[in-house]
Amino acid sequence: MSNPSPQFSPKSSSQRSRRYSKNWPMWLGIGFFCAIGIALLVSLFSVVEDNSTEPGIANAPAQVETAPPNNLQEHQQLVSDVVGDLGREILIGDSPTLGNPDAEIVLLKFSDFQCPFCAQATTQVKAFMAEHEEDVLFVYKHFPLTRVHPQALPAALATWAADQQGEFWAYHDALFLNQAVLGEALYIETAEELGLNLEQFNRDRDSEDAKAAVARDLALASEFQLSSTPTFIMDNLLIPGAMSADFFSEALGRLQADQAE
Repeated sequence: MSNPSPQFSPKSSSQRSRRYSKNWPMWLGIGFFCAIGIALLVSLFSVVEDNSTEPGIANAPAQVETAPPNNLQEHQQLVSDVVGDLGREILIGDSPTLGNPDAEIVLLKFSDFQCPFCAQATTQVKAFMAEHEEDVLFVYKHFPLTRVHPQALPAALATWAADQQGEFWAYHDALFLNQAVLGEALYIETAEELGLNLEQFNRDRDSEDAKAAVARDLALASEFQLSSTPTFIMDNLLIPGAMSADFFSEALGRLQADQAE
């Protein structure tokens, strides 16, 4: 990662790694069974074309081609190791959050605004967070799959711009609600409806800062060797796919029980 931040102490990281190394078969049993039937999206991504006519696309962050480990057990171990190595502050970064900033459990969502499974997951995450807002810090990470979703990157840049005016979550909800008509007209209309300063909004979404923010999330996704959306990481538990609110609640309960041991 390019922006250094304090990391967990080696002792803490190794303890967490041993704990989850011991318990990963249980987590795989509940996590990956529920993920069966969710189609994995493409694993290799193309560099965004510089000659695109969409605002904010020229010189936008390119996606790093990556593929997950050969099996889910190896992928879970890799995720656990990366979480332990990077630490909480790097994982959260300056991304939009909901919930309790001091919660021990952090839930990362790697998401694409044009992905239908991500839209489904949004409803379930809202229901989960409504019940556990004091127990969890929810963090949104941009993971636009540009090869299959041409509007994913423009949407990500637009939501970053909305965040600069304090309206990330309202803008986020509006884009998922209107996912079928993602495009320039929707981005402007949504900004207007939320009362954003349009001059600033357009300047921000076309800025190098916006592209750098998305690039940081893509770099983190690459560290985790992710290839599909949505992908969640709760504490250091890999959850690949759009799960139910009840699933997230059960996973949270088990993680809290482990922490209490």
